[in-house]
This record gives sequence, C-alpha cells and structure tokens, in this order.
Amino acid sequence: MRLFIAEKPSLARAIATALPGHIEKGQGYLRCGDGDVVTWCIGHLLEPAEPAHYDPRWKSWRLHELPIFPEQWAVLPKNNVRNQLKILETLVGQATTIVHAGDPDREGQLLVDEVLRYCRVRMPVERLLIQDLTPTAVVRSLSQLRDNREFRHLSHSALARQRADWLYGINLTRAYTLRYQQQGQQGVYSVGRVQTPVLGLVVERDLTIANFEPKPFYTLTVTGASRSEPPETFTARWRPGEAFRQAMDEEDRVLDRSLVEKVAADVDGQTGTITQARFRERNEAPPLPLSLSALQIEAGRLYGLGAKAVLDAAQSLYEKHQLITYPRSDCRYLPEEHFGQRHAVVEALQFIAPGLSRLAQQAELKRHSRAWDDKKVDAHHAIIPTTRKRPAGNLSRSEMRIYELISRYYLMQFFPDAVHREGRLDLTVADYDFRATETGVLDAGWKVLEIRLKEQNEKPARPLPRLDVGDPVDCASPQIKDRMTQPPSHFTDATLLSAMTNIARFVSDAELRKTLRDTDGLGTEATRAGIIETLFKRDYLIRDGRAIKSTEKGQDLIGALPDAVARPDMTAVWEATLERIRQGEGDPRAFLASIEKQIGTLLDPIRSAPAASGFSNEPVEQTGVHCPACRAPMRERTGKFGRFWACTRFPQCKGTRPFEDDSDHNDGTDQAPVPCPACFSPLVRRHGKKGWFWGCSNFPACRQTVGDVDGRPGRPQ
Repeated sequence: MRLFIAEKPSLARAIATALPGHIEKGQGYLRCGDGDVVTWCIGHLLEPAEPAHYDPRWKSWRLHELPIFPEQWAVLPKNNVRNQLKILETLVGQATTIVHAGDPDREGQLLVDEVLRYCRVRMPVERLLIQDLTPTAVVRSLSQLRDNREFRHLSHSALARQRADWLYGINLTRAYTLRYQQQGQQGVYSVGRVQTPVLGLVVERDLTIANFEPKPFYTLTVTGASRSEPPETFTARWRPGEAFRQAMDEEDRVLDRSLVEKVAADVDGQTGTITQARFRERNEAPPLPLSLSALQIEAGRLYGLGAKAVLDAAQSLYEKHQLITYPRSDCRYLPEEHFGQRHAVVEALQFIAPGLSRLAQQAELKRHSRAWDDKKVDAHHAIIPTTRKRPAGNLSRSEMRIYELISRYYLMQFFPDAVHREGRLDLTVADYDFRATETGVLDAGWKVLEIRLKEQNEKPARPLPRLDVGDPVDCASPQIKDRMTQPPSHFTDATLLSAMTNIARFVSDAELRKTLRDTDGLGTEATRAGIIETLFKRDYLIRDGRAIKSTEKGQDLIGALPDAVARPDMTAVWEATLERIRQGEGDPRAFLASIEKQIGTLLDPIRSAPAASGFSNEPVEQTGVHCPACRAPMRERTGKFGRFWACTRFPQCKGTRPFEDDSDHNDGTDQAPVPCPACFSPLVRRHGKKGWFWGCSNFPACRQTVGDVDGRPGRPQ
C-alpha cells in the first residue's frame, strides 16, 4: 500500500481526485483504487512537551528554577487531534511506501516529518510538492516525486527554529512575568524572539511620535526664464551646499529664515547660467508577480486589509476555490514550464474577474518577462492565478480583491515597459546653486494595470525647456515657503509588514545590516500575519483606524527589556543562521547551544536583581475607570470646571468623562479594555433597540458586535 500523508484535508482531497481509481471514504483517510491511501494531518498533530514533562519542579513558575533546558527533547500528541494521529499510526504500519505531502515550506516539511519520526518510520519516503491544487497541476506533481531525504536540511532548520523558540519563550516569559508579579502586576508578560522585536518596532515608533517636537524650516524657489522667443519659464529650487552646513539639520533642511531671505534678495533679478542639463527616457520593467508579503503589503496599502485577513482570503482562494497557486510563498519568480500555461491562465482569469477582460485582451502573450527563471525558483514560486474558470462558491469581497490583485500582477508580465520622461537643469545664480527637475510618463505600458489611490492622481508636470550648458537664464520671483518638520506616521498593517520584511533598515550595526539584506527578515511569509495577530491578542497592540499602536502594557514591557531582546538584530541573525542550516551549511546542535548560552546571559541580571528593581517604567495607576475612546486607564484631573477623568495617554488620546463618585459606568469604562474579535480595536458598550450590546470602537470600518452578559462582553453575534 502506498500512503500519502497530506498536511490538511483539502490537500488530501485534491491528491485523491488526481489519483486513478474510485475514491472510497474511510475514517480519517481516502482509499483510491487498489493500492493508494491518502490521509492527512490537521495542522501539527504533535507539540513540544511542557516543562513539567521533563521535571516536575518546572511545573511551577519560580525564578530560581530558571533556566529550563531539556536534556532530551520530547513531543506529545495534541489532545484535540489525538484520534487522527492514531489513524495515521495504524496506516503507517500497513504501508509499504510513504509519500510526504506537506506544504512546500519549512513548517510543512516539519509537520509531516515529526509524525514520521514519532511513528518510527524506517522505510524510504518520497516527497510530493504541490503548489497548485487544480487537478492537472496535481497530476503533474504526482509524476515528479522526489526523495524526502533531499529536504532533511529544511526539516532540521524547522526543528531548530521550533526548539529555539520554545527555549526563548518559556524562559524569558516566565522570568519577566515573575518580576512583574513581584511589582504587583497581574497577567502573563509574553516574550518571544520574533514577536517582541516587532512590538519593539511599534513602541519605538510611537515614542518617537509622542516625543517629536516640530521645527520650522524654509525652502526657496525662483522662476527662471530662457532667452528664447517666446521665453520658456521653469521653477528651480535652491540647493544649499556645505558652506551653509551650520544653518542646516541632518536632512539638509535650512532652519534660518534670515539666511533664506538674504539668498532670495541676492538672486532676485539676476542672470544665471546653466551648469548641467540632462534629459533622458527611462524604461521601467513590470514588477514581478507577488509573494505573500508583497501581496499583504499591497492589499494593506490599497484596501486597508490586515495581514491575517489577506492570508485568510488567499488561503481560501487556494484551498476552497483552487483559483490561485500556493499562497505562503516567499518567491516572486516562476518556473519556465509555467510560461506554456499563460493562454489558459489569462483565459480563466477573465471568467473570474470580468472587469479585467479588456486589459487581458490587450496582453501580448508572446512577451517573456524576467519573471520566468528556473534559477530563482526554490521550493515554491510566485502566487499566480490557476487555469480554473469557476470558484467553488461566491467569492467574498476580500477574496475578489485579492484575486484581482494577483491577476493584475500576472498580466503585467505581458505588457511593455513603462517609459518615463526625466529631465534636470542645474544652474548657478549669484554663486548659489539651484536645480529644476521634471518627470512624466511617456508610455504607461504595464502601468495601465496599476490600481492608483485617489490622492495619487496628480497633474502632470510641465516639461522643462531644452537648454544647453552655458545658456543664460533670467531669474525672478523668489518665493520662500515656511514648512514644519513632520513626525513619522504610525505603523499600519502594510508598513509594519514592510518593516518586518526589510528588517535591515532597523538594524543599528552597519556590518550586521549588510549581512541581513538577503535574509527573510523578522518571521517568515507564513508566520508574519500570525505574529501581528498574537500581539493584538496579548494586549500589546491596538488598532486606531488603520494605525497600529502599542498599548501601555506593550510600552512597559519593551522599556523593561534589554536591547538584545527588544531590537531586531538578534532574531534577524537567528533567521540567517536557520537559512544556513536549511542550505546544509549550519549545525542545528551548535545553534541551539548558542541559544542556551544567550538565554543564560539574559536571565542573569533578572535573577540577581532585587525584587523591586530592574524596570524603568512605573506601573500605571489602576483607577478602575477606562477611557471610552481608547480604553486605556484614566486618571483624575482638575480643570476650571472642577474634577474630571482624563486619559493617561494624553495628548495622544484626548478622551475624557465627567467625574462621578461611586457610580457604575454603563458604557463599560469601569472595566479593562476588551479587544474586538475581528480587528482588535477596543469594544465599547452601547445601548440599542434590543438593549445593551458591545460594538467595535472602529465602527463603521468594523461592524463587529458582541452580546452583553451581565455588563461584560459575551460571544460574537
């Protein structure tokens, strides 16, 4: 008997459909014809054992028992899928050949490999890699089975990551939770090697905004006119050089208005000379098809969709509707053989997304873009539409948006380059340097497929006059603009994902930053959305419209942690090491030994510090009243009209409420904030026609409601 072990039931059904013979359903498996059986996991069937499994003393959380380092690692069946594991054990005992059909990524490899190790499989195992669930694609994959031993380094990398995360999370979470409890705080203060640096990024951004002091700066422009008939005019901006460094900030902005006024007076009515003239046409190739991170960033930017919402929609399009290829991909290239499917794919996407039909018919399907490159494709390829012409049911609004976005980037591969017009004139006026620039699109090419936001619709710039070096220019009408420096924007789903993907930008060490440019960043394509959601669930982050902000709990934790834990440098090095293990160049045992040494170093100051020390932030005063706007604790203040409650997050939040002694607040402000189950913004208690209920404070963007049970949020309605 040949046994296929799929990662999930939907994949098992796709494999069974592609195998020859009649399908017979069994308890936890599908029998196909006479010799094939397809069974499945339901996510991870096994999980790392809890500390108490190794030593009963580790069941209780005690600071003096740390660190916790198991000598012999163990995994145990998960209670909710124990029956399916028993079915797999029975089928493995009957099999003569086993085919590993986990997803083609690090976790998919480990998920099935750990079951094979648990069942002590000694027979050869083949590997089935499926990235497209359409029957034709699955049949093709079934004809290309590989030896599972080729992927052992990928499995070693996944196992090393799992054990390192367990060691790091168990030890540091217990240590910091116990220290906070000694200060009178309650709850668990979770620390993770990826989630905590992500939280650190948000906290650092929020504190930068909170402490930002706007400063005035000034710009100067003049109007230049050529000596031609009629004269051609253009606008040029002053470019202060090093001679004015004392009047500029680190971003070369001039802070002294009197200096700008002097320059304006010096150049007014003077004749300048062109010192450099450059005009060219620049071709811009179409962007590559999408990876998961690129898809999440674009969908967040265009539609305000959260990372998990994008992943859920993409997963549904892949598993349920079979309309796109494997979505958890970090690759933006395609195999050469996929080029032969282009006619069928373009035809299919017109059935699913009729709005793209006109553009699809303009596609030049003979074009062969840089996207098709076997050398750039590893375990999985870019996300593209499949040849399926009908969904398994009606697509939701999010699913349709994601499908159309994926389709647009696929169609871009068959459109010509966009051609940009670029020009630059440098001139010197009274010994001051000025520059005028022009940009414009001569030929939109693939850009006709771009989705442009309303605020991006700008009037095309007027072309510069075609002047030559040495030509005279009459300068007049100097104009000074008073500007103010602006703080950075709060993170959104799109910008936070971009930061996680391009983490080298946030690494302080120059050598490390150079090393990290080629790594995956914080987390992986498959885990980033879950990491962000975890931070919401643990009350470290909260949504304010599209903005993602840190809570006081999150800020307090980051303030207490050493930089080695709160910054991304260390975890990015981990990912680089795990990548070397995946490539067979690193030793997982040496990696785990180094992690244990790091953890010991991080725990030393916590265990040796007095109970009341080690934290830089004072605990927030708990008054029992929470802000009706953001749900943060409120403090008593006195104004010209007497006492009132004010939000502790002022001036970021200006929420207030009247001061009422010994009264219950029907709007729920006497309770700690409860996050919305849909978007994690705070829930607010409201009264409607049918009585009290809890609604999302992000309404109308989020319409989630929750029932009221004795004045507290109940289950989602």
